[in-house]
Amino acid sequence: MNDHTLAAEYINAGYNHKTILSDVSVTIPKNKISVILGANGCGKSTLLKTFARLLAPQSGQMILDGKNVSEIPSRQMAKMLGLLPQSPVVPEGIRVMDLVSRGRFPYRQFLKSMTREDYAAVEEAMEIMGITELADRAVEELSGGQRQALTLLMASLQKPQLLLLDEHTAALDPKTAAKVLALTEKIIAEHHLTAMMVTHNMKDAIAHGNRLIMMHEGRVIYDISGEEKKNLKVSDLLAKFEEVSGG
Repeated sequence: MNDHTLAAEYINAGYNHKTILSDVSVTIPKNKISVILGANGCGKSTLLKTFARLLAPQSGQMILDGKNVSEIPSRQMAKMLGLLPQSPVVPEGIRVMDLVSRGRFPYRQFLKSMTREDYAAVEEAMEIMGITELADRAVEELSGGQRQALTLLMASLQKPQLLLLDEHTAALDPKTAAKVLALTEKIIAEHHLTAMMVTHNMKDAIAHGNRLIMMHEGRVIYDISGEEKKNLKVSDLLAKFEEVSGG
């Protein structure tokens, strides 16, 4: 495996006969957080959903660890990708422990399949988050921030090759969002994950992204990482956006 875990090229990706993405080509580095940012409607969530195979590109291809994503069986893909949307759907009445455990078995009856190793992995993950005492609580009893942190933990527990985060803090207040983003960085670093995070918050993008990919009207208009990104400011991103968009 080389330094990059995923590469994608789209000549045209869209739905309902409307082109959403056009001529987008990106390569995502391993063990880093790549942030996709831009205004509402620019195509960033569509790009993420295409990676997750929730949408199919009309042309082009996605390569994950040398394999064409469209040819990978669904069950194998469930282990390779972890997806956390803005508002995850959580089964009513499910316990915290049971929800976290689902991250180990995306396709199986998880409780009937749990081994000692599986229980140990779940307990270790819950200890890292400091939520062991909540194990038997119903998920709906938790705060919004706790629920989002919990589903983040579930999505990462399988240690996917690519973790997709679709504005996963957008519904949270600023203080809670900051805590969840700090936890996001911690989980990605400790599990050596590769992540793509969609946001429209430029400050969060600069603070948490190792690489920034800015989009406008379905195209990549700015791609910055490494030494170039070190002294980047929100004003720089705004200037770039205004330069390309004209406003």
